[in-house]
Amino acid sequence: MIPEKERAIKKASWISISGNALLSLLKIIIGFISGSFAVIADGIDSASDIITSVITLITARISSKPPNVRFPYGYEKADTIASKILAFIIFFAGAQLAISTGNKLIENETRTMPGMIAIYVTIISIIGKLMLALYQFRIGRKVNSSMLVANAKNMQNDVVISFSVLLGLVFTFIFKMPMLDIITAFLVSGWIMWVAIKIFIQSNTELMDGIMDTSVYQTVFDATDEIEGAHNPHRVRIRQINNAYVINIDIEVDGSLTVDQSHQISHKISENIKSKLDNVYDIIIHIEPCGTIDKDEKYGVSTKDFQK
Repeated sequence: MIPEKERAIKKASWISISGNALLSLLKIIIGFISGSFAVIADGIDSASDIITSVITLITARISSKPPNVRFPYGYEKADTIASKILAFIIFFAGAQLAISTGNKLIENETRTMPGMIAIYVTIISIIGKLMLALYQFRIGRKVNSSMLVANAKNMQNDVVISFSVLLGLVFTFIFKMPMLDIITAFLVSGWIMWVAIKIFIQSNTELMDGIMDTSVYQTVFDATDEIEGAHNPHRVRIRQINNAYVINIDIEVDGSLTVDQSHQISHKISENIKSKLDNVYDIIIHIEPCGTIDKDEKYGVSTKDFQK
């Protein structure tokens, strides 16, 4: 990771930590004072964002390490491992909240109306979260950081959560039913756990050397076909390191060509793929003479396979 990118991620992470810490503390305190479980739930969700930003900060330091003998591809996949840790933390927070609010729904006791201050702090939370999300998006896209963009998307979800809490509070006051506040908190806990599950599933794809957007294969095939002298792109394997693609591809060339001529063809393919795809980490091209048939070929994608 280049120093400028690392500095930008660290700065954005610290701003996120400070902003979320302030919002979380404010919502949890006001939630207890006003007696609103929904606001407390929203505060717990903001507290999980603090952990997210801390993990991002640590991961940025690890990812910046240069490749070595033990890790020849570098440390970029530290981001994926961090996503796994984050998913477990978020799910645990949501599950704890679901258990506590679920118990209160089952308990048959008289509940008091939450205070109006709960509505005010929720409005402040919506505005603050929206500003933090927009900032994370801007910096993430500027330095091409998937971690910051993912964090920004998580904060967008938080805006939705805070807005649902606000609606729950409004209906609680309109219908004079304090039970609605607890129901809102229970629904928020379910949303938190669903976000954790999605993060866990998405990180699985990268750890298993897969990609979410399989249209990338067609881009590679098209880029190869455009180069004169390149034939039958096959056994294509694409995986991701963080948000960058590692591409392995086998091609056939005229067997009478010299090593230098074959190398020039592979070089043109590599440059053409890079011109059509953003965030290419590495491209490895294996050259074979035309007509080569490998019956033991088990891995990779060919044009025929991709079109099925």
